[in-house]
Amino acid sequence: MDTGNSSFMLEFILVGLTDNPYLQLPLFFLFLVLYMVTMLGNLGLITLIGLNSHLHTPMYFFLINLSFIDLCYSSVITPKMLINFISRKNLISYISCMIQLFFFCFVGISECYMLTSMAYDRYVAICNPLLYNIAMSPKVWVNLIFGSYLMAFSSAMAHTANVLRLTFCDASTINHYFCDVLPVLQLSCTRTIVNELVVFIVSGISIIMPSLTIFISYGFIICSILHINSTEGKSKAFSTCSSHIMAVSLFFGSCAFMYLQPSSARSMNEGKISSVFYTIVVPMMNPLIYSLGNKDVMLAMRRTLKRTMF
Repeated sequence: MDTGNSSFMLEFILVGLTDNPYLQLPLFFLFLVLYMVTMLGNLGLITLIGLNSHLHTPMYFFLINLSFIDLCYSSVITPKMLINFISRKNLISYISCMIQLFFFCFVGISECYMLTSMAYDRYVAICNPLLYNIAMSPKVWVNLIFGSYLMAFSSAMAHTANVLRLTFCDASTINHYFCDVLPVLQLSCTRTIVNELVVFIVSGISIIMPSLTIFISYGFIICSILHINSTEGKSKAFSTCSSHIMAVSLFFGSCAFMYLQPSSARSMNEGKISSVFYTIVVPMMNPLIYSLGNKDVMLAMRRTLKRTMF
């Protein structure tokens, strides 16, 4: 194994979710089912919104982008994870590892900002409904979507570029089921203080700031809902917001547990369990949360099924 800067010769070994041989096959089928549900759910939601013109509003364009991100998120992680459950040696090349790390960071951070944009959209819709068409004009929501991807790309490049400058010596075993930043940093035989600082800063910006923005927005939203006289109006507003809060809490909570702890307190085994939520469970749950709790989506689903059946 090359010990110099020519890290292209390296291969890493992924420990995986567990080293128990009796759990490999059951976990393979479990995560295969989860992956299929994720694909069907997100593709179905994208198709449903595309086929129903009354859903062509900023809220649902954000939802299309969120579903697209979740498709990519799951596809970056799960296929390699499934292969590792049934292969003898869980090897990944250096280049493949860096590509996976980049796209994992890109789609994960994109989701943070997309959820924030969706919270802003709900804030304007409920707190300033008369100004909604102005505040959420096509130019505004296109800029929010573009800005989300731009911030994610910049952050992913920062992480990947900092990892690429590292030298990896004898250690080659990544204590994870994919190439995440923190487990990869543990293998470096050069100082990683700059990398850890970048992780902390980018994670703080991408987790703390969006989550604060979201929860402040929903504080104002809840205050506005409480002033709605109509019981039906309150119920509709709460049902729309509760699904978003549920998705946000699960995603940001599991991310914060992984990336916002001091290094001394971090356990990779606990981190692997936490990362299952934001890499596999959340992408599967999002289409269910946003469809089953949304009357407009359910109505569109019934109409679409009637058109296809008759």
